[in-house]
Amino acid sequence: MGQRARTRRVTTTAALLAATVTVTLAAGCAGGPHTPVDDGRGRTVGTPAATPSDTPPPRRTAAASAPLAVKIDNVRAARPQTGLRAADVVYAEQVEGGLSRLMAVFATKLPKVVGPVRSARESDLELLRQYDRPTLAFSGAQHKLLPLIGQAPLRPEQPGNVEGAFFRGADKAAPHNLFLRPARLMPTAPTATALTNGFRFGAAPAGGTPQTSRTVRYPSASFTFDWSADRRRWLLSTDGAPTLTSEGQRVTPATVVVQYVKVRASRFHDFLGNTTPYTETVGSGTADVLRDGRMYEARWKRAKPADGTDFTTADGQPVNFAEGQVWVVFAQAS
Repeated sequence: MGQRARTRRVTTTAALLAATVTVTLAAGCAGGPHTPVDDGRGRTVGTPAATPSDTPPPRRTAAASAPLAVKIDNVRAARPQTGLRAADVVYAEQVEGGLSRLMAVFATKLPKVVGPVRSARESDLELLRQYDRPTLAFSGAQHKLLPLIGQAPLRPEQPGNVEGAFFRGADKAAPHNLFLRPARLMPTAPTATALTNGFRFGAAPAGGTPQTSRTVRYPSASFTFDWSADRRRWLLSTDGAPTLTSEGQRVTPATVVVQYVKVRASRFHDFLGNTTPYTETVGSGTADVLRDGRMYEARWKRAKPADGTDFTTADGQPVNFAEGQVWVVFAQAS
């Protein structure tokens, strides 16, 4: 992601200017032309003149029926998160170094604040195609990825786009302290009709096997869901510790989907040189659906990027989810 070192000598003033431009491109963050922006790591820098390879995503107006998707930090330094319980769907994906990151989708209600907000990945664009032109809030992206975000059928929002939408919290260190005020991006929640992801809700399918605990492991992260018969919810623990929000409430999805997908190397790397994983969410495969203290073996299918994801039993019957928050944890298919 770093800018290639200049070979010619420069004056001190020119060198400082070049360093500023390099920091901006490394963060992958862009606002309006010639305006200062947050670089995604807690620093404010000036925006360099755009070139064809790092043109920022265009500004678009949110549709009234479009959901809000927010990339959320999930390393230890970022927890506890804020606003996570208000999400209708939370996707958990593997990122560089075997760590995890979340994509929270809001449709039926908007929290006052959500975060910490972090950067986008290429596979997010494929994942979000199943929603109708959603708003994607993120802290930035690699500059080579920005044109792809600009071409995607979504409304991208980063620091510097909408005044007062993003802010830095004082309780965490950068880059884990960037938060979003959703009301600055959309006045009201779009309602459940915005959830065009193909999920079905209703009575549980026949069969299933009793299961009270399930753990999904990444190389450097883990998610454990323990069934609470009293709450009728799954109690989430992340990396071995109970997952609480900044409001002190436990994260408790009603349905957990362990979706087995292909996770391959993408063409991108982080600033340390680690390859960015690409999670393929178009295609088909197997999944385990956890609800009501039971596990149901399922098949998933998403034929085209614009299609929702269908979950069915072996005989083709829909696998209904329980009413409430859904967590989809992407796991590597064997």
